[in-house]
Amino acid sequence: MKIALSAEATCDLTPELLKEFNVNILPFKVVLKDATYNDGDITTEEIFKFVDETGVLPKTTAINQFEYQEYFENLKKDYDAIIHIALSSGLSSSCQNAILASQEMENVFVIDSLALSTGIALQIIYARKLIDEGLDAKEIYEKLLARRENAQVSFVVERLDYLHKGGRCSSLALLGANILKIRPRIVMKDGRLSSDKKYKGKMESVVEKYCTDTLAEFSNIDKEIGFVTYTTATPEMVNVAVEALKSAGFKRVEITRAGCTIASHCGGNTLGILYFNDGE
Repeated sequence: MKIALSAEATCDLTPELLKEFNVNILPFKVVLKDATYNDGDITTEEIFKFVDETGVLPKTTAINQFEYQEYFENLKKDYDAIIHIALSSGLSSSCQNAILASQEMENVFVIDSLALSTGIALQIIYARKLIDEGLDAKEIYEKLLARRENAQVSFVVERLDYLHKGGRCSSLALLGANILKIRPRIVMKDGRLSSDKKYKGKMESVVEKYCTDTLAEFSNIDKEIGFVTYTTATPEMVNVAVEALKSAGFKRVEITRAGCTIASHCGGNTLGILYFNDGE
């Protein structure tokens, strides 16, 4: 059985990693005022510049059922089955649209990742391993469903103004955070974003504390691969996170830039470490 592996651009894999793991990508649309772009065709810097100039967050438009159906039909010309790992249903209606499209077709399996960014990428890499081992599409689908909640997906955020503009932070919390220089940790839980820890200080030291806390709290680590993913960051911030993962024993550490979804919600100087928290 020839199986296509698929995801949306929100998986935040680099072109090199997309090629290595043979992933087909469907982009979201990003709207900046009157201009519409494919996610991936516009940089995070351009998004931040737009928000700074206008005070308005960019909008991401959900992929509709017809677009998924057309996309899946094109893939089915070359493949017997499709495994599509979708952005969390708690963040977008696209996942449900993909599921509805798959129900009209044979051998198309859509997994609600309950994640975003390289939390999806972790599941993609696991799926590729299962495909290469020769499992059939239904077996892979069931194994992905069983493992998806073990993805540790979190970020530390320098500023709350993007979360405030997006309605995820009150004005009072924004004011207090700005005065006290609070840097929250944002985690994915049950497919949604929430804040569970708060740090203070310069981002380099905050990243170090965040990595130490996260690796200690989510300590049943699968050390095959870990991601350091960021919107913008100083070299020091990235190095601190990379060294934290290497010191924890990760065999492979990949650095990726977050795309439009993370950037639109969290702003600049947002950085996360992401990995499976379910042992070897």
